[in-house]
Amino acid sequence: MAKLIDGKLISAQIRSEIKEETNVFIKSHGYAPGLAVVIVGENPASQVYVRNKARACEEVGFYSEVHALPTETTQEELNALVDRLNADDKIHGILVQLPLPKHLDETEVLLRIDPNKDVDAFHPYNVGNIMIGNYKFLPCTPAGVMALLERSGIDPAGKNCVVIGRSNIVGKPMAMLLLHANGTVTVCHSKTKDLAAVCREADILVVAIGRADFVGADMVKPGAVVIDVGMNRRADGKLTGDVNFSEVEPIASAITPVPGGVGPMTITMLLKNTLTAAK
Repeated sequence: MAKLIDGKLISAQIRSEIKEETNVFIKSHGYAPGLAVVIVGENPASQVYVRNKARACEEVGFYSEVHALPTETTQEELNALVDRLNADDKIHGILVQLPLPKHLDETEVLLRIDPNKDVDAFHPYNVGNIMIGNYKFLPCTPAGVMALLERSGIDPAGKNCVVIGRSNIVGKPMAMLLLHANGTVTVCHSKTKDLAAVCREADILVVAIGRADFVGADMVKPGAVVIDVGMNRRADGKLTGDVNFSEVEPIASAITPVPGGVGPMTITMLLKNTLTAAK
C-alpha cells in the first residue's frame, strides 16, 4: 500500500507559515502583500478558482482585488487595466486568469505584466530565470509538486524522474525543477515511442496530460512515487486524476490522491509567490 501524499495537510502547514510571515511583514512595513486577480468572461471553472484565490488571500492576511471584466472586453481595455495594476503600489502580484476569451491575445497580456509582479511566473523573463536556476518566482503547480516531495522526505537527486506532458504551465517547468533538484529527467508526450516502457523506468512519475485514468498499473514500476497533476470530471460528476488510482496505489511507494493532492498546493504557492513579490 502506497503512502498517501496529503496535499491538504501540507498546504495547510505552508499557509500557516505564510500567515506568520505576513504578520511580521505587516508589522515592519505597515501594509499587507497585495494580489490582483483579473478574470474576463463567464468561465465557471475560472470563477471557482478566482473565488478560492480571494478566500486564500483573506486567510493569510493579504490585501486582494478581483477585477471581473465582461466577455466583450477589448484588448486595449485589458492592457490598460494591467498597466494600472503595474503602477499600483498596493498590488505586488498580478494574475490574469487563463484561458481568456478567443478574441484576446494571451501572450500580449502576459508580456505586459511587470515581471516583478508576475506571480504565475509565465512572463518569458521569469521563464528564462527558471531555466538558469536564478528565479524569484516558480509556476505554482510545479512548485507545489516540489513542496509535496520535499515535505514527504522524497529527494529527486539521483533518481529517474519521468514527466508525462510538455505544457508551458506544468510539464516543461516541472522538468526543469526536477533537474535543478539533481534528478535525471525524461519528458514524455504524444509522440513518445513505447510510453509505458519509459514510464516503468521512473522512480518519480509526474503525470500532467489531462486524460482521466490514463496511467494504469502497467506503466508504473513497483515502489515508484506517483504524482498526479490531472483534474478531470467523469460523466457522473466525480473528479478524477490522470492516474488510475485504484490500479496504481497498491504498487506505488507514495501517491497523490485527486482531489486533495496537488490541487490544494497550487493556490498556496501563489500566496508564497505574492509574499516574495511584496518582500
